[in-house]
Amino acid sequence: MSDFLTFLNTADFDTLTKTQGITPSLAESLIAARPFNSTGECLKVKGMGKTLLARLQSFAEAQENESENRAMIPVKEEAPPAFMEKSQPAQENAKKEDSFLSRLGRAFLNFLRALIRLILLVALIGGIGALLYYGLPYIQRTFIAPVEQNAAQIGRLEFEISVLQTQLNEMNVRVEALETSVEAHTLSIQKLEGIQAEIETQLQTNNDKVLLELKHEVMMTRALDTLARARLYLAQSNFGLAKIDVQSARDLLAELQVETNDDLLLQVISRLDLALGNLPDFPVVASGDLEIAWQILMSGNAPVIPTATFTPTPAALETFTPIPLPPPTIESTATP
Repeated sequence: MSDFLTFLNTADFDTLTKTQGITPSLAESLIAARPFNSTGECLKVKGMGKTLLARLQSFAEAQENESENRAMIPVKEEAPPAFMEKSQPAQENAKKEDSFLSRLGRAFLNFLRALIRLILLVALIGGIGALLYYGLPYIQRTFIAPVEQNAAQIGRLEFEISVLQTQLNEMNVRVEALETSVEAHTLSIQKLEGIQAEIETQLQTNNDKVLLELKHEVMMTRALDTLARARLYLAQSNFGLAKIDVQSARDLLAELQVETNDDLLLQVISRLDLALGNLPDFPVVASGDLEIAWQILMSGNAPVIPTATFTPTPAALETFTPIPLPPPTIESTATP
């Protein structure tokens, strides 16, 4: 057993690797772990097992037997210890040199790997930067800017729509007010027609001067209401109905002028004739003539009808009371 322990402590690298199962790395580990105080200590070397230890012991015994057989031949050989002393430093130097080169190679490979990773990282960062540098303006021009422009246009359109809606609501209010005024004037005209018809009936039986003056006053008020409704029809662009009302007012005023012989009414009738001639083709001109006729009636001082500037409302017609008038300029046809 001591011979095998000597073998373990003295066998060189080539001798150890001749044993089946002893790899070069394991042989280097065994050489590096020397000296062994017992054969069992070699089992502490990584990769060494009892099976390999037995193989190594068998190989050592075979080597020992071979050495004994050679000893029987008278051949002068160098002492094994001297050989071992010379070969062991050489193996250690080779091992150190191989370990340094392997470490240097591994360090160089690690350096190359780190360099490649650094290059790839720099390339990746550069690619991301280029993508952001060139991609963001493209996205801004292609997608974001059109969306912002469309949003601004939509906002302007919504504002314009709200303004138009407000104007439409105001127009609807005005139209409703005009329709309400038209209805009020229509009701007033109908009541005045009834009052005039009743007065004319009374005049047939009693040709009283006061009744005649009251009739003239009702005719004037009826003409003013008819002209007011004609003005409302012009505001509604309803030129056909406006022309009908102007014609009706003109006929009333013509009848009133015949009975009162008022020169002021002739001026009004002249303006109404001009308005009738311009309707419906020239409503703007007709509206001007109608306005002049209206102003003459509202600001004039008719001797027969001093209340020409009075325009009764529909509510006032129900409690209408005649106002004392100055004596008319025409002779009364009433019988004594």
